[in-house]
Amino acid sequence: MLRPAQRAFLIVPRMRARPALERRPSLFTESRRDARQREPLIARLPLCYWGVSAVLIGLSVYFAAILLSIFRLMILQRHLFVGLIARLLWVSGFPTTIGIILIAIDLALLLPLKRRGTHRPSDVAADSSLITVALTAYDDQLSIALAVREFLSHPRVKRVIVVSNNSKDRTLEFAIEAGATAVNEDRQGYGYCVYRCLAEAVQWQDTDLVALCEGDMTFRAADLDKFLAYMPHAEIVNGTRIVEQLRDRNTQLSTFMYYGNFFAGKLLEVKHLGKGTFTDVGTTYKMMPREIVAALLPLVNPAINLEFNAHFLDVALRHGFSIVECPVTFHSRIGISKGGNTNNLRALKVGSRMIWGLSFGWSLRS
Repeated sequence: MLRPAQRAFLIVPRMRARPALERRPSLFTESRRDARQREPLIARLPLCYWGVSAVLIGLSVYFAAILLSIFRLMILQRHLFVGLIARLLWVSGFPTTIGIILIAIDLALLLPLKRRGTHRPSDVAADSSLITVALTAYDDQLSIALAVREFLSHPRVKRVIVVSNNSKDRTLEFAIEAGATAVNEDRQGYGYCVYRCLAEAVQWQDTDLVALCEGDMTFRAADLDKFLAYMPHAEIVNGTRIVEQLRDRNTQLSTFMYYGNFFAGKLLEVKHLGKGTFTDVGTTYKMMPREIVAALLPLVNPAINLEFNAHFLDVALRHGFSIVECPVTFHSRIGISKGGNTNNLRALKVGSRMIWGLSFGWSLRS
């Protein structure tokens, strides 16, 4: 059972005094914004992304014609669909040709302009920088205490915040007993939970860095050292699980999810060509300076649900924030997966919504 003080804290999670947030962008951040403003308008056009989309449409039409040809041969009707197949083959060449032209223009002419100002070192992660870790949690009573204690054991971690998204078990209680600052986010949805994590973490001015993670023990505190090594090279360090040697044999990522996630990451890369290399759009684990979190919160939409991480990265890149990927060790989770990795069908739906958001905007995804 919760002690009286703990129950009071759950009811009034903001009872601790916290100084007002001061937004003081670093020179590194200002240089990024200036570089974005100096970038020619034509360099901001995602021609390669449009080109890849056109090529994929053309290939889809082409293979549809091939499948019809195979079908008519199987049913021994060689004259069936002849006209339709001929038209499909002709039509498939148009988007394919346009797509190849757009890709060639972007790679040959615009890529040098897009890469300007992308590679600038920074001193945002000094040796003395402390970290506030924020963990998402939903019915994670089996793992949350282990996760909190592990992150608190890291020498650079000042505190751990746990945000429960209406957990029905004892997640909040176990998080508090393990030493975390625990709150509940009433609005149901992964986007709301992540947004609350960042909003809670950004209020603490005694730490320079914010690490976002999950409370299911799929990620570990040891990788914080990797993030710190990457921090001088970008404003956001995003973890990637797409390194075979760093994955446990039995994780919730099936082969379909693994390569589907990689495909979505490459779509993000071609959309923001020259801004980075991306292989994983579904990882919660990431690190940012506190001031970057403060600048990003007004830009993202917490109503985006399971595809929020892809939305977060897309919005950050669109507004000129720099991102670098960091390979992280991916462990088997403790407990049952309740997100987009429940099964391949659900992963397909989440991936389709990610691609829709990348292609047509995120307003309809909320």
